Amino acid sequence: MSNPILPLTGGPGAGPSSASIYSTDGRSHSTDWSALGANVGMGEGRSRGLPLVLRRLTKFRSMDFELAFWQLTYLVVAPRRVYKQTYHHKQTKNQWARDDPAMLLLIAGCLAVTATIWSLLYRFTPLQTIFLILKMVFRDFLLFSLGISLVLYLISNKLLLSSSSQQSSMIDENKVEFAYSFDVSVNSFFPFFLTVYVGLLPLVALVVRDNWICLWVGNTIFLIASVQYIYVTYLGYVALPFIARSELLLSPLLPLFGGYLLSLLGFNNAKFTLEFYFGQAWK
Repeated sequence: MSNPILPLTGGPGAGPSSASIYSTDGRSHSTDWSALGANVGMGEGRSRGLPLVLRRLTKFRSMDFELAFWQLTYLVVAPRRVYKQTYHHKQTKNQWARDDPAMLLLIAGCLAVTATIWSLLYRFTPLQTIFLILKMVFRDFLLFSLGISLVLYLISNKLLLSSSSQQSSMIDENKVEFAYSFDVSVNSFFPFFLTVYVGLLPLVALVVRDNWICLWVGNTIFLIASVQYIYVTYLGYVALPFIARSELLLSPLLPLFGGYLLSLLGFNNAKFTLEFYFGQAWK
């Protein structure tokens, strides 16, 4: 029987007072505070986590691009629905993280197309275009996502676990998988990518002008993208039934809005980013 695509209903037993989208089933769980490598390496007789995803990068026939496409769509219009799929993963594959790299390839492909368009806009040479594609895919997307994943993996397992999960710490079912943290970072990157990398394309000649309205437009684009990133990240962790105090993940919103208001006094974020990225804002 084929797996359902993006089920619209949550897991069993979810209640309004629960700190996550899904509630637990009443069983006692515990956490094994093992090293980070244990979550991304291979277990005895089976492989899980990031290495499994990487090994499947060349197995295109086994990838579900249709599911990945619909997940990317819902990340923009209804991101909460994407994380309802995590309960299905746990029930069928005994892990919260995806084991299908289709979404990675789709986002990388989108970045490659976008980098090519930016290169045409700035009249880059073919070699410069290739370098820009590699920079967007490997630095902006993969390296940044891995860095954020590591930070949130450590924070979530140290600060966000529920009290019952912390007291029973011998089973790793009640701890955040590093591969799942990476999934969340990948999910959060896509709306940010659409808002900044794609959204700035038709507005590039406008946001670099030296007037306050253009400054406001450019800075607001970055504000919207950052709020999207934080919110989708928050939804990813609140979806886990053993996560408490997930509201801490929304705390960056306060300095974000504060920095946005200060930037309106004269700092053009869009112009600065374009100059840093391409060597010039726009001519």
